[in-house]
Amino acid sequence: MIPSTFDYVKAGSVDEAVAALAEAGDDAKVLGGGQSLLPVLRLRLNAPTVIVDVSGVDEMRTVADEGGSLLIGAAVTTYEVMHHDAIKASVPLLAQAAGLVADPAIRHRGTFGGSCAHADPAGDLPTVARALDAEFVIAGPGGRRTVGASGFFVDYFTTAVQPDEVLVAVRVPKLDGWGAHYEKFHRTAQAWAIVGVAAAVKVEGGTITGARVALTNMGPSPVRASSVESALVGGPATQEAISAAAQSAADGTSPTSDTHAQADFREHLARVLTARAVAKAAGI
Repeated sequence: MIPSTFDYVKAGSVDEAVAALAEAGDDAKVLGGGQSLLPVLRLRLNAPTVIVDVSGVDEMRTVADEGGSLLIGAAVTTYEVMHHDAIKASVPLLAQAAGLVADPAIRHRGTFGGSCAHADPAGDLPTVARALDAEFVIAGPGGRRTVGASGFFVDYFTTAVQPDEVLVAVRVPKLDGWGAHYEKFHRTAQAWAIVGVAAAVKVEGGTITGARVALTNMGPSPVRASSVESALVGGPATQEAISAAAQSAADGTSPTSDTHAQADFREHLARVLTARAVAKAAGI
């Protein structure tokens, strides 16, 4: 299908993008890599009158080391996230999950920020951001603000970014000394996750001293498995203890039933995949 008519603005800076959005009102969309937006436009599920392209904004295409965290530009591609040396060294969970997103063509065009801003509940990278308590830097007419991952993902395909704002970057804490793993169940290679689990675990002297677990496609947005985290911390890094803790992975979630899986099957997958992800993160 063919998208409806729209005006195109190529922004050279974040300020230019914000100004273009302010002028267009609520009838504009931001274009990064386009891997989420373009299919929606072609199906005419959205018909903006203005497209603001931020793919060439230099500030949004860099990765900066801030000491305890990495500031990853929203326009950094999934491929770059997957292969960037600093990300692989300090946030291996994010690099690993990026390698499981779709296919090489999409990874070369799609962006980290675009995936998070699109907020598909089956998306892999938003779940990693939620697990790591990432912070989202958002620019708008009133300046810049920072929103934590717990408040950024609001609902299905809905985030804290307002129509006149641009997601500039994502600040991701480093995981030095932590083990991490992303476990994903999908029907075919390169497909969306039916359920996914992002796990980061810190083990000291055979005891789990830190745990972060988040689930993909178990509700309208990525959800932290807080009961699993509580059960893990202070316990032994053994398969038995991890499997027992994982039994509460689906508690408090609200998975849907659709053509891919029923809700109860997703709950089962959450428990099984959580046990696998945590065990691999713990080095078992």
